[in-house]
Amino acid sequence: MARPKPATFDKQKVVAENRKARHNYFIEETFEAGLALQGTEVKALRGGEGSIAESYAEVRDGQVWLINANIPEFSHGNRHNHEPKRPRKLLLHSREIGKFVGAVERKGMTLVPLSVYFNGRGRAKVELALAKGKQAHDKRATIKDRDWKRDKARIMKDNS
Repeated sequence: MARPKPATFDKQKVVAENRKARHNYFIEETFEAGLALQGTEVKALRGGEGSIAESYAEVRDGQVWLINANIPEFSHGNRHNHEPKRPRKLLLHSREIGKFVGAVERKGMTLVPLSVYFNGRGRAKVELALAKGKQAHDKRATIKDRDWKRDKARIMKDNS
C-alpha cells in the first residue's frame, strides 16, 4: 500500500518565511502550531510585518515557545503595544509536545519555524519543523545534487 501524502497546510496569507531553514537543516517532519498573540501583534502580522529568520522553538515546562521571532510594534498602537521579540507560546497537542521532547533530548534535533501564516479561518499559525542540522559537506552535496538535476533536465530537453 502506498504511503499517504503528507498533510498540506491551508496557507491563505504567508507573513514571514525562514528561507535559510531548508539550507541549514534536514527537515524530518513538519507540524502546524497555533500562535498565542496579543491584539497589536495580530494587527502587525496582518499588515505583513514580522520576521522569523533567526528564531527557534524550545520546549520549556511542558510547553513549546517561539523564541527570537520579531513582530515589530504596531504603528497605530498605544501604550499597550507589545514587545517585538518576546517569547510566544505555541499551541500544540500534548502528544505532539511529547514527540518534540523525545526528539530534542534523545536524537539531538531542533525545532525550526519555517513560516508564519494565516489559515483560511484567519488564525495565525506557525509551520514548525523537526530538523537535524547540516554540516558543511552536507550543504555542498545538496547543492551538487540540485545542480546535477538541473543539468540533467536541460540535457534531456535538448536531446528530445
